[in-house]
Amino acid sequence: MSKNTISNSVIRRLPRYYRFLGELENNGYVRISSRELSEKMGLTASQIRQDFNCFGEFGQQGYGYNVSDLRSEIGKILGLDKKTPMILLGVGNLGKAIASHIDFQSKGFDLIGAFDTNEEIIGKELGNLTIKDISELQSFCSEHKPVAAILCVPVNAAASAASQLISLGVKAFWNFTHYDLRMEYDGVIVENVHLGDSLITLSYGLNSIEL
Repeated sequence: MSKNTISNSVIRRLPRYYRFLGELENNGYVRISSRELSEKMGLTASQIRQDFNCFGEFGQQGYGYNVSDLRSEIGKILGLDKKTPMILLGVGNLGKAIASHIDFQSKGFDLIGAFDTNEEIIGKELGNLTIKDISELQSFCSEHKPVAAILCVPVNAAASAASQLISLGVKAFWNFTHYDLRMEYDGVIVENVHLGDSLITLSYGLNSIEL
């Protein structure tokens, strides 16, 4: 099946499968059936089999799935065996937290640069990186060719920053701004992250039950 024909809901379940299988592997599981996996994940066994069948035949009749092999295959599907070069724009509190606490290497990325306009932090260390002035962005991209970018810039700068990055060869955005990027460029991918929306969803869930 072509990747273009796989539904977004299936794709968004893959990281969860990957995470659960990692936990199972750490707990000593060698193999697991779709029924057992469904009970642990709160999905149906049929749904799990259908999801995996979108990418090939991973299990064996009467045996189930080899946990390590299945996790490895899902990791390859997700591109976690690659280390895509990524940069960060905006090294405020959120940008610093993301750069400091996300294990990019295990998520398929290599954070190679961080940029800001604040003279007070330019030149300071951020992990193994030195925060650079945004004026160095073009020359840095020309030399190091990042493919992805994290946007933690003010909302009024998001669209222009993304447009500039696209012109410099960036193909994907992890967007933490309050601006919903709707790119009209072929091959550009945007993953919008709205932490406030997630918290509001929690509020809805809390208020939909009797306390």
